[in-house]
Amino acid sequence: MSAPPVIALKDVAKIYPMADEEVKALGGVNVTVQAGEYVAVVGPSGSGKSTMMNVIGCLDRPSRGTYELSGTDVSKMSENELADTRNQRIGFVFQTFNLLPRLSTYENVELPLIYAGLSGKERKERVERRLGEVGLLERKKHRPPELSGGQRQRVAIARALVTEPAILLADEPTGNLDQKTGQEILALFDVLHRSGQTIVLVTHDPVVAERAKRVIEIRDGAITADRPGHRSTEAS
Repeated sequence: MSAPPVIALKDVAKIYPMADEEVKALGGVNVTVQAGEYVAVVGPSGSGKSTMMNVIGCLDRPSRGTYELSGTDVSKMSENELADTRNQRIGFVFQTFNLLPRLSTYENVELPLIYAGLSGKERKERVERRLGEVGLLERKKHRPPELSGGQRQRVAIARALVTEPAILLADEPTGNLDQKTGQEILALFDVLHRSGQTIVLVTHDPVVAERAKRVIEIRDGAITADRPGHRSTEAS
């Protein structure tokens, strides 16, 4: 029996009440993502991509429809269950890095494992392995203000991966970086994808989106295209 999809959005709608009207951010979206896929969700500001990311990341609930994460319906989870799912099953990478400036690189990456209750020995093994993968083990004692933007984003990626999540969810991960550094971060995502990591990258930039193997275009809360990325086309 084959494993269920990592992500299965079924007729997912999100409606926000606004004064005398309702705003439909998502209008009945259906998306399936299999384990190991590298998917970009692309669309202009206000298209619904951030809302879709919030649903996938268990940061928001659908107004209608269901969201199954590796076969488990998260739509009806309690707030505590959602928090546990976010911490253990989803790794977040944000445009603004969201690192704690007074903690060292090591401590920033270790934090999710402390929340998860892992032993000191297991925390050390995981943190050092992930920092090694992003090329920052030798800077584990540095604090975020002592690192470049690209290095801070690598720390954020290591922190996102340290819980061994089902999904790496990246929201505009190159938005605060120069072009060269942004390309280096996208190259790191390529490596993670080849290692089997499921990645969902949310962006307004079509050039960034084409780095993924699959591109989902969204506009006005509806999916307008679901196609291979240019790299997949070139490789075939």
